[in-house]
Amino acid sequence: MKTTMKTLILLVFTLALFNCDNDDGDPITSPNEDVCNFQGLTFLDTGDNTQTLIPDSELTTDFFYTSSNGPEVEIYDTANPGDFWFVTEVVEANASGVGRLNIGGTIHNVNVTCQRTGSAVNEEMRFDVTANGLEAEFCVRINEYH
Repeated sequence: MKTTMKTLILLVFTLALFNCDNDDGDPITSPNEDVCNFQGLTFLDTGDNTQTLIPDSELTTDFFYTSSNGPEVEIYDTANPGDFWFVTEVVEANASGVGRLNIGGTIHNVNVTCQRTGSAVNEEMRFDVTANGLEAEFCVRINEYH
C-alpha cells in the first residue's frame, strides 16, 4: 500500500510539475526567493498554496564537490533511491543550467536555477526546477558532502 501511495504521489507530482508554476509573475511582487520557507520538494498549487510533495526528512542530499563532472548535487528519495532522484551540476547561487529528474523510472530533462547554495553538511540548498514553463522547487539540507 505504501508503494502504491508513493507511486500515486509521484504521478501527481509529475502532472503538477508539468501543469503548475511555482513562482512566476512580476519580479517585484513575486520574485524567486533564496530563502527556504518549506523544506523538501514543493510546488505552488492552483489555489496559490505551497504543497510539499516529499518532505526534506524523506530525501537525502549528496553534494559531490570532487565529482569527475565538477561539483554536483544528487537528491533522492531515501527509501526508494532508484525510483525518485534529481541530479544537477548547477550548484552556484544564481547559476542556471540543466538537470535530470527521475520519477518512477522516467527521466525528465529539466531547467535548474540555484537560488541558494551550501558547502557543508546541514547547510541549505534551494533549486527552482522548471520544464515546459512549469515549476517546482527543492529546498533541502546537505546530508553528505564528498
